[in-house]
Amino acid sequence: MDAQLTLGPNLFHWAPERKLDFYRRIADESPVGTVYLGEVVCSKRTPFFDDRHLEEVAERLTRAGKQVVYSSLAEVVIKRERKLLMEWSQQQGRDLEVNNTAALLHLKDRPHRIGALLNVYNEDTMAYLAGRGATHFSLLAELPKPAVAGLAEAARGLGVGVEVQVFGRASLALSARCYHARAHGRIKDSCQFVCGEDDDGMVLSTLDEKPFLAVNGIQTLSYGYLEMMAEMHEMRDMGVSHFRVMPHSCDMIEVTKAFDDVLQGRIEAAEGAARLGALGIAAPFVNGFYHGVPGDTLVPA
Repeated sequence: MDAQLTLGPNLFHWAPERKLDFYRRIADESPVGTVYLGEVVCSKRTPFFDDRHLEEVAERLTRAGKQVVYSSLAEVVIKRERKLLMEWSQQQGRDLEVNNTAALLHLKDRPHRIGALLNVYNEDTMAYLAGRGATHFSLLAELPKPAVAGLAEAARGLGVGVEVQVFGRASLALSARCYHARAHGRIKDSCQFVCGEDDDGMVLSTLDEKPFLAVNGIQTLSYGYLEMMAEMHEMRDMGVSHFRVMPHSCDMIEVTKAFDDVLQGRIEAAEGAARLGALGIAAPFVNGFYHGVPGDTLVPA
């Protein structure tokens, strides 16, 4: 089956000019077929980029032949966030990715995608959501291979797409509180957008100074970066149709090109991994979740 590389939504609070340049380069230079746009972590960030530049970016990506999907917030707590979610759900003629079940109320069985920040652990959940209009599922990063295989098989029977993250820090948890602000002696309402100081999240270490997790506002991420080049062909044979790389501050053009070269069979996974290793990413590569071992482990190909 044909498989496609996708670029997930940017989780981090980068400066607007930096984001604009990033997406212009993705439009002009990256082989990804689908790009997910929109703030998914913190509604306070939306005025900086989404309200000012999102339409310009979407138009640029569309002209370049990319499919654009608009992702929803993953956490909806206050009135402003409910309003943002309702406005997002009313965008007719657009591909929408749901990251919070509250959005399902507004979609009223319209076709939509299910994002990786909405928990889908089993076939019954997938079938229920597909019956309500879901056409595509991005699976949770912590699912092991048997679960991925089972969901991919169920997806074939339902006629829906399946997507798996293969690069970048994995989202592990979301909180109503902002630990990023708290770590700097601030509260969520007066955070002064301190999350913008950490391009790829703030590294959290254990008491013996071992890097363990990364914090991005209200979101907890893995410290290590998922790197699953060697597993893509196996997952494609299972029925996985899309492979997601997540934006980070490294050279994402080279990242997407390396993954696409492996996915399309132009190079072996070992060569692709060597190209990633040459990018100077400080954190280790991991793939343990998929192999049923601790997630911070790298199981050799």
